[in-house]
Amino acid sequence: MHTNAIRKLKPLAQTRFLNLYDAEYENKKGMTKHWMIASRKDYDTLSAQYFHKGEEKTDAVVIAALHKESEKLVLIKQFRLPLNDYIYELPAGLIDPNETPETTLGRELKEETGLELVSLVKAQDKLYLSAGMTDESVCLMYCICTGEVSIDYLEADEDIDPFLVSREDAEKLLQSGEKLDIKTYLLLQSFVKLGSALFTE
Repeated sequence: MHTNAIRKLKPLAQTRFLNLYDAEYENKKGMTKHWMIASRKDYDTLSAQYFHKGEEKTDAVVIAALHKESEKLVLIKQFRLPLNDYIYELPAGLIDPNETPETTLGRELKEETGLELVSLVKAQDKLYLSAGMTDESVCLMYCICTGEVSIDYLEADEDIDPFLVSREDAEKLLQSGEKLDIKTYLLLQSFVKLGSALFTE
């Protein structure tokens, strides 16, 4: 009995932020098959990871932030092109070259919400978003922040509305039928049950 393993990787499309590959693999019965993979990584990086035990770097951070003064959860409502609609999400962003997840946390929190990082509470690295389609991984970072929400630091292509939610607001949002990112849905559930205690080590 074989185990599934990728044998060849062929680039199909390469852009600045996203690449598409045809992965030729052998399944557990020894049959050759193909699978499409979307990745943030370029061909050399992904090939090294698959075939030469290269380092698997985290692509992005996802930010679970508690506003210090109000003890409310920080959310954003963002326009996402694949949906052609707005969706409720957590602040997030790609880790730039030579950045650490901690550096990205402060930069993206400020950019997407206008809020300032006070402290990092805890983090969980190498979490995967949709493993049937992409190798994209994130570091989920729980933090405390302060300040006033603002859209003054958004990039031109970002259509984001940042806001704060109480436990009661979170419960209403869960029941609203609005489009919710899965990470946001799960965090809202936990926040309704635990409140600010969710942001303790």
